[in-house]
Amino acid sequence: MSDPYASRPAVHEQTVDGFGAVRVLPLDPAADAPLLHRWVSEERAVFWGMNGLTEQQVHEIYAHMDTLDTHHAYLVVKDGDPAALLQTYEPEADRVGECYPVEPGDIGMHLLLAPVRPGGTRSGWTGGLAAVVAAYVLLVLDRRRVVVDPDVANEKAITRFLRQGFTAGPRVVLPEVDLPDVYLPEKRAQLAFLTREVAFGG
Repeated sequence: MSDPYASRPAVHEQTVDGFGAVRVLPLDPAADAPLLHRWVSEERAVFWGMNGLTEQQVHEIYAHMDTLDTHHAYLVVKDGDPAALLQTYEPEADRVGECYPVEPGDIGMHLLLAPVRPGGTRSGWTGGLAAVVAAYVLLVLDRRRVVVDPDVANEKAITRFLRQGFTAGPRVVLPEVDLPDVYLPEKRAQLAFLTREVAFGG
């Protein structure tokens, strides 16, 4: 089967033994909106905060993000199949920066995994993707520490991050954001951190 993403330039490519070839592609808001709309509309993605949005609204959100220097979105592709949506951001330019002491070299991250195909299983899938994402964010982007802020009720995500080596930080309340181009309701979040030393030993 041909890879529909083969012609798109990647910011990071990595082959993980026993897992597959993973590429991190800058998001194309127009081309990727239909796929992302399906993902974010599912009940399991309720904590992503886009349930109920139209495909056009999803497109507009990522088109706006594409104009920012501080927030970036990527499509993570495994062996030619879309596997995850990755967003990175500068904590000092985000509401999370109001909730903890930001250090030089910090970078924020959101990760939405693709849904499992009907009847499918994917043992080791999360770990394989996480290894590539960590390598991109910490090594390629040369950052010292990643911060994540899953909703306190999203126990599945919190458990997953801790299993990947993240250390739990404080529980915080992220303030409401009400701007012309973006609205985010107040969010109770569990902060967690992963340093480059822990992830890669040095």
